[in-house]
Amino acid sequence: MPEYILFLHEAPDVLDGLSAEEMQRIIVRYRDWRESLAKRAKQPGGKKLRDRAGRVMKGAGAKLRISDGPYSEAREVIGGFFSFVADGFDQAVEIARDCPHLEFGTIEIREVEPT
Repeated sequence: MPEYILFLHEAPDVLDGLSAEEMQRIIVRYRDWRESLAKRAKQPGGKKLRDRAGRVMKGAGAKLRISDGPYSEAREVIGGFFSFVADGFDQAVEIARDCPHLEFGTIEIREVEPT
């Protein structure tokens, strides 16, 4: 069965200004959604990426350029990802349809190619 990854895109400031209680309610919704994947035997995985932290590497011939990232001026960043198995893209879309992230940004669905 193919594996799919949902990349969770969002504006860098989408959750700014929320109280600790509001953030906790959102976290619980994501956790519950992930647990629903496990109950459906979809072998879920995924992680939240640290906000406003990372590095961007670019090769320029023999030179390597490393800079801070993701960039706060970017329109969207990847805030995290989920992974699961599905029969095909149609089922992956159906599974992602009730992901709570759709209220905060966009979801990119990609099939993992075996290597």
